[in-house]
Amino acid sequence: MPKSPVDPPCRVRLERRGPLLMDGPVEVELEDGTTVSSDRFRVALCTCRRSRRYPWCDTSHRERS
Repeated sequence: MPKSPVDPPCRVRLERRGPLLMDGPVEVELEDGTTVSSDRFRVALCTCRRSRRYPWCDTSHRERS
């Protein structure tokens, strides 16, 4: 669903050696075409692919940092 012109832009924050932090709620389309969603106000997306809860970050990146 497209956003209306009055909606603020989605805020995304990049963390060095960490997750991609986004203001929620979000829907994420995975490589296989399935969609997962979170209604949290802040969402951490895994960028290292070590998370057991992928695409959500579970801080597994801290083990090798």
